Amino acid sequence: MGNRFLISDEVWAEIGPLFPAWKGNGRPVADRRTVVEGTAWKFRTGAPWRDLPEHFGNWNTVFKNFDRWAKDGTWTKVLEHVQTRAETLGDLDWVASIDSTIVRVHQHGATLPRHTGGASNYMKLGLEPPDHAIGRSRGGLTSKLHMATDGKGRMLSAVLTAGNINDTTMMAATLEQIRVPRPGRGRPRTRPDQVLADKGYASRANRIWLADRGIKATIPEKSDQAANRKRKGSAGGRPPAFDSEAYKGRNVVERGFSRLKDWRGLAMRSDKTARNYLAAIQLAASLVWLKASFSNNTP
Repeated sequence: MGNRFLISDEVWAEIGPLFPAWKGNGRPVADRRTVVEGTAWKFRTGAPWRDLPEHFGNWNTVFKNFDRWAKDGTWTKVLEHVQTRAETLGDLDWVASIDSTIVRVHQHGATLPRHTGGASNYMKLGLEPPDHAIGRSRGGLTSKLHMATDGKGRMLSAVLTAGNINDTTMMAATLEQIRVPRPGRGRPRTRPDQVLADKGYASRANRIWLADRGIKATIPEKSDQAANRKRKGSAGGRPPAFDSEAYKGRNVVERGFSRLKDWRGLAMRSDKTARNYLAAIQLAASLVWLKASFSNNTP
């Protein structure tokens, strides 16, 4: 098995203790490190679970552990841990960028009944949205990944919705998912210093939401918004502040999407539940965070 499919000793020493220990009697049914490596192989290659190489053990055992850790929040804890590590080392850039990307849903991922139009909750881990974050758009059945990254393009938070959900309505929900625990005591940090976003997020509600939380907004004004403001004269107010130099760094979020979509199992969604697909994204994002520290790990 090639090294790029394995979790290095350094990486495992960092994240291994975060996975629940075997609670049964006798010999564990699976080695936790092998389960994580098998999960990474599945999503890197985009192969079906049943095609998992024998090296990783029984495919169903690997899947059940992955699924259980998605339900109990283990993958979230791993991501928060590596973010905290970066913050402790002074490597976390709190100038955040936000955007979204469309993900086609494979036919194998669209087999569960979808109750569209009902109440949805994309923010609480463990609750599955009624539509499983699958919607119909021009590209067919799609999901949309809304993501905020730090200034180096590494994932701070992510929210999964149906592909037909408008970007601007999800800014607050995505940024509210930022939660970087501080070393030792104290509340987790939840607010970046600055947010860079394209015109898709240029609503007045978003600017007010950011201002109320003391977050500097770098969002270009839409042409129709500028025209409407000028038409009102002095009553239209001043144009929103815009730092064109800082805005040049917004593209890091696009690079963040590119890193994640190098994993074929993330570039196209075959997972039936939004919960499990998001857990796979958290796994890939965690390895991206660790890559800078451990060069022998290649996400």
